[in-house]
Amino acid sequence: MPLDPRAQRLLSMVAAAAPSSRERPSPEQRRQSLTKLMQLSRNDLGAVITRDGHLSGPAGPMRYRSYAPAADTRDPALRLPGFIYFHGGGLVAGSIDTHDKVAAALSAAAGCRLLSIDYRLAPEHKFPAAIEDAIAATDFVSNQAAALGIDTNRIVVGGDSAGATLAAAVCQHAKSATTLTIALQCLICPVLDFSRPWPSREQFGAGFLIDRTTWEADLADYVPEGIDVRNPLISPLCGPDLAGLPPAIIHTAEFDPMRDEGNAYAARLANAGVAVTHVCHDGMVHNFQALGAVLPQAKSALGMIGQQIRSLLAAAAPG
Repeated sequence: MPLDPRAQRLLSMVAAAAPSSRERPSPEQRRQSLTKLMQLSRNDLGAVITRDGHLSGPAGPMRYRSYAPAADTRDPALRLPGFIYFHGGGLVAGSIDTHDKVAAALSAAAGCRLLSIDYRLAPEHKFPAAIEDAIAATDFVSNQAAALGIDTNRIVVGGDSAGATLAAAVCQHAKSATTLTIALQCLICPVLDFSRPWPSREQFGAGFLIDRTTWEADLADYVPEGIDVRNPLISPLCGPDLAGLPPAIIHTAEFDPMRDEGNAYAARLANAGVAVTHVCHDGMVHNFQALGAVLPQAKSALGMIGQQIRSLLAAAAPG
C-alpha cells in the first residue's frame, strides 16, 4: 500500500522545518524535537484520573504518573489490570510529560491502571541505567499491586519505540525472576535489533520521521564504548531463547525503519510457542500512534490495542 497522504503531508512539513544539512543532533536538540512532535498526540478514547508519584529506583526516587479510567475510580476497592508503560524517545528523549496523552489513551482504551515511568535517560545515564529502572519499576508494581489498586495476575508491560525495547527486555529478564509474573507484553513500533542492517532501516532511513542519523546518535549516546549491541537488553531480538515469554501484542508500521525487526520478533515469538497478536499498519510511519492531531489512524490503533489487551486479559483470567 502507498504511504498514507496525511502521513506524506506530515513528513513534508517535518522536512521543510529541518535544517538543510543533516548533522548529528545533540541530546538537547533531540529532546526539543520530540517534545514538539508529541504536541500532536491526542487522547480521544476516554476520561482518566491521573496522579503523580515516586518509586524507589536503583539511583534514587523515580517519578511515575498513574492513570485510571475515570469511571473505574468511583470504587476505590476495585482492582484493575495494571499496565507498566515505558515512553519512546531513543532512550535519550521523552518523558512522562511528552507521552501524557498517549498513556491516558491507552489507560482508557485498555481499562487499566497505567503507570508511565520516568526512567533515566542517556547520555547522562548510559546503559544499563534505563533497563535497571524499567526492571525496578516492574518489581515495584508487582510488589505494591494491592496498594496501587492493581490485580497482580493481570499486569501488562509495554511501551512504544525505545520504550518497547525496555518492555521486551523486561519480559526476557522476568523469565528468570520467579517472583515476577507478567500476563502480557505490548510493543508499539518497537526498536528491537541494532546488530544488523535490516532492509526497512535501509529503505526508510531518511525522510520517514526517524532517520539513520538520529538513531545512530541515540545508540552512541546510550551504549558505552566496548559494549556489544547484540546484548539482548539492547537488542531483544538477539535473545537466544524466546520460549516461555508472555503473550505479545505487537504493532508495526509499513513505512517504519524498525518495521522488519518488529515483524521478525513477532515471528520468532510465534515460532517459540508464544501467543502473538501482530498488526502491521498499512501506509503508516514510525510513532504514528502518537500523532492523532494529524493522523486519524492513531485513535483507531490505540483503540484496537486497548481492545486487544481487554480481550487477552479476559481470556487469561482464571475461571
